[in-house]
Amino acid sequence: MNLEGRTSVLSVGGGGFGESVTQDDIALVRRCQKGDALAFEQLVIKYRSKVFSMIYGMVQNEQDAWDLAQEGFIKAWRSIHRFKGQASFYTWLYRIVTNVAIDSLRRKGFKKTAEFDDQIAANEVAPGSKTVPTPDPMPHHGLEREEIRQRIEQAISKLSPEHRAVIVMKEIEELQYNEIAQALGCSIGTVMSRLFYARKKLQTLLKDVYENL
Repeated sequence: MNLEGRTSVLSVGGGGFGESVTQDDIALVRRCQKGDALAFEQLVIKYRSKVFSMIYGMVQNEQDAWDLAQEGFIKAWRSIHRFKGQASFYTWLYRIVTNVAIDSLRRKGFKKTAEFDDQIAANEVAPGSKTVPTPDPMPHHGLEREEIRQRIEQAISKLSPEHRAVIVMKEIEELQYNEIAQALGCSIGTVMSRLFYARKKLQTLLKDVYENL
């Protein structure tokens, strides 16, 4: 069946994040690997809302986010035979769609920037901790004013694709370090260093916002 023609499955909400490997997912994946597009459509319906949310956090454009979500799901369908069940289906899917978003940002001119050494946070932050090495809260929490949200979005847009991805995953999606590392295919140390750099840059760009919280 032609999955590319099934664009309507992305048009409404649904699904949830943080769901572990389930027997339902495994059964659906096995059907997908036999060519069952309807089974994959069920996975799309289950996870599309969070996929869109993550991508929108990175690209900050609704139409682009839907287009990239569709592209990510199509890539996942085409490579579903490679899924081995070593991680949850959603972790596997998350890695694909994150790379789609990063590639899109790079095509638009965002460059990869130098990062701190992978070891900078290894002795300072426990892998399971919720935040990077600073007690300061992220400014988006609890903020309702539109102008403040716009400032935060503008600041995030100045980060490189790689740093933007970890900020969205950690501070908005609230993933753990090991989950981000799995999704991005990198070490926990790399995740920590990217978060450290990204938060410091955001704190500089949003200095007045932090001071007025």
